[in-house]
Amino acid sequence: MSTKEHLFCGIKALPLDERPRERLERDGIDALSHAELIAIVLGNGTHGKSVLDLSQELLEHFGGLEKLLDASIVELMQIKGIGKAKAILLKAVFGLALKCRRPFKTEKYSISSAKDAYDLAQAEIAHIPQEVLLVVLRDVRGNLIHLEKVSIGTLSQVLVHPREVFHPAVRYKAYSLIIAHNHPSGDPKPSSTDLELTRSLIQASQVMSIRLDDHLIVCRDRFISLRELGCLPGTRGRY
Repeated sequence: MSTKEHLFCGIKALPLDERPRERLERDGIDALSHAELIAIVLGNGTHGKSVLDLSQELLEHFGGLEKLLDASIVELMQIKGIGKAKAILLKAVFGLALKCRRPFKTEKYSISSAKDAYDLAQAEIAHIPQEVLLVVLRDVRGNLIHLEKVSIGTLSQVLVHPREVFHPAVRYKAYSLIIAHNHPSGDPKPSSTDLELTRSLIQASQVMSIRLDDHLIVCRDRFISLRELGCLPGTRGRY
């Protein structure tokens, strides 16, 4: 029986050795579809709807696995058959999946390029549907000290004051920092507000004597470094 045929019949109607749990044990995780893996997490369906049908409905409703991972508990509960308990369970599993995307971490994670900084920021904020600003703190050798989200914005704007950015840098005794914020639209082109924020933070960094090394605009699959665009004076040479 094909994977597609599996999705539209109840698990109990399948031969024992073709059920998702048994196939996972026998063949490994790569042998199962996304819907079958979600079905194992859910455990059971609802009246008139098998767990495989329910899993496939989740994927289709949210437009695929990537968007499903970002769904909130409230959004998950809008699907008939997903109550609060199942929504929380799914969110916990999805949260683990998102955390595993992080490039973490040896004892000293060295940030030696904009791409290194993007890999950190992408895992932290690229999937969030509102603009969020992330502060990446480094020591004198360019190693990661701490990550911290300092502001939650609207769909299209992040509101932040320089003191919110530099407060964690002072607390953790950082030598320098990189800031990154996401563009949920998927377009990393900097806005006039992004450029103004960068100028404001450059001035603050000079007052605080804590170097601002870069400002990244982060999307799911691409980014822009304002340092590489020449928007941060005095940052030539070693990243």
